[in-house]
Amino acid sequence: MKLNLSLITALVLIAAIWALTFPLTKIAVLGGYRNFGIIFWSSTITMVVLAIIVALRGLVVPLQPAALVRYLFVAFFGTVLPSAASYTSAEHLPAGVISVCMPMIPLLSLPLAISLGLDSATPSRLLGLALGLSGVLLITLPDASLPDPTQTVYVLLAMLAVLSYAIEGVGLGRIGRAGLDPIQLLLGASIVSAVSTLPVALATGTFIIPVLPFSKAETAVVLSGLANTGAYVGYVWMVGRGGAVFASQVAYLVTGFGVLWSMVLLGESYSVWIWSALVVIIAGLFLTQPRTTPAPVPTALAPIAPKNGIFKKTSD
Repeated sequence: MKLNLSLITALVLIAAIWALTFPLTKIAVLGGYRNFGIIFWSSTITMVVLAIIVALRGLVVPLQPAALVRYLFVAFFGTVLPSAASYTSAEHLPAGVISVCMPMIPLLSLPLAISLGLDSATPSRLLGLALGLSGVLLITLPDASLPDPTQTVYVLLAMLAVLSYAIEGVGLGRIGRAGLDPIQLLLGASIVSAVSTLPVALATGTFIIPVLPFSKAETAVVLSGLANTGAYVGYVWMVGRGGAVFASQVAYLVTGFGVLWSMVLLGESYSVWIWSALVVIIAGLFLTQPRTTPAPVPTALAPIAPKNGIFKKTSD
């Protein structure tokens, strides 16, 4: 296939933007902000941006039971649970270490997909899975891998976030999107995430009250929410233009940029074990990549219901 320079440039740009969320999250937690407060504002930012996009495209947010189930599923496994776990681990781990763990998402997705009959095991993929797990061990086991050996438990917490993302991806592959456009689905999930985490943030004392002028931490929360939303929209666009397999290569770049941004913005440095883990996990990710091109996700589906405001209940 002829290389498309514009698509490659877009892929690199999307990855660079997405990877910014790792050091930005670290800056937010260093400023005293915690999990559910960050999740609420990040979900709210995503909700506002995507609501504008959905309205401009003449779409709606369906409220039929099938759609609501998927909003809840994506909100819990794609936002609330993994974000709570990763934001908590960010309080104790270097941002670069968390970014190194993220390529484990497709690796952990493999055994889940195989168990549900959605994919098949091959020797190369099983080897890739073994390499990925070996990479995690390189982070958690050697004495010199982490600044503090007691941080191992927080690597496992970061892996809980990875597992949650894997469950989200495989689960959606199993139940489907019920005709929802990806942007509609994320908007509905963001609404659920914001509504559900607001009382939790208030009850746990983690709610963030923005005060102008923004502090460094508050600015990081806003920029992280915008970066995450922009990267997601860009990824959906990339799937539609270049195909799902091409778009999936963003995982390699996000990890590399995550480490790079963390070094530049936070002054982090890593032991040889962390660098070795990065190489081993990326190798495992390469081996588990699909070798055939699945049907691309359409970026502009027909409206599920006539345009009549953003929210519209439709029938099953």
